[in-house]
Amino acid sequence: MPSKRYRKATEQVDASKAYPLKNAVEVLAKFPKAKFNETIDLAFRLGVDPKQSDQMVRGTVPLPHGSGKTVKVLVFAKSDAADAARAAGAEFVGYDDMIKKCQEGWTGFDVAIATPEAMAEVRKLGKVLGPRGLMPNPKTGTVTEDTAKAVKEVKAGRVEFKVDKAGNVHVPVGKASFAPQQIEENARAVIEAVTRARPHSVKGLFIESCTISATMSPPVRLDVREFHTT
Repeated sequence: MPSKRYRKATEQVDASKAYPLKNAVEVLAKFPKAKFNETIDLAFRLGVDPKQSDQMVRGTVPLPHGSGKTVKVLVFAKSDAADAARAAGAEFVGYDDMIKKCQEGWTGFDVAIATPEAMAEVRKLGKVLGPRGLMPNPKTGTVTEDTAKAVKEVKAGRVEFKVDKAGNVHVPVGKASFAPQQIEENARAVIEAVTRARPHSVKGLFIESCTISATMSPPVRLDVREFHTT
């Protein structure tokens, strides 16, 4: 049974309607708030077949106003690259010691970054980090010589998106405490990034549907025609 607050929110949204992004955020802002600072999420349904390797959709996008989340960063690096990562604010920096810690099952971080040199050993952590989506990857800018830049970007609110087996993508775009304009600008950046990530082999409609919602709220359907997704 939905909560009283959820039912009240449902009354404010027309489920049969797709709202322009600005209006959708305004609707979201009117919903009764939860007792905690909810995360605002975008959920996409894409017209892709993720089983086909050429229809994989993934990437990263910097949120103009950050994600509102404190991101704990682990960097696998040695010498200068390790010093640069520490100076940039990475919580955990190391090489052999950190690899050993992860092999023992530790995953007390949100993002892992590695230098190309370190990846030779870090690859062995695939079974530990892979299932949790924590494996450094050159496509998402987390395998790099410039560890300081990568740490700063992740800390500033760079989010990653990746299509799941069912063809869906979920991306956080901020917190309920953000101003509506900040949520709108963050969401716009993500929708544009997902649109640009359209595989060449996809025919027909790419973004089949997109909704925006808070952790405890009903979804608000977006009209994504302005983003040229056909």
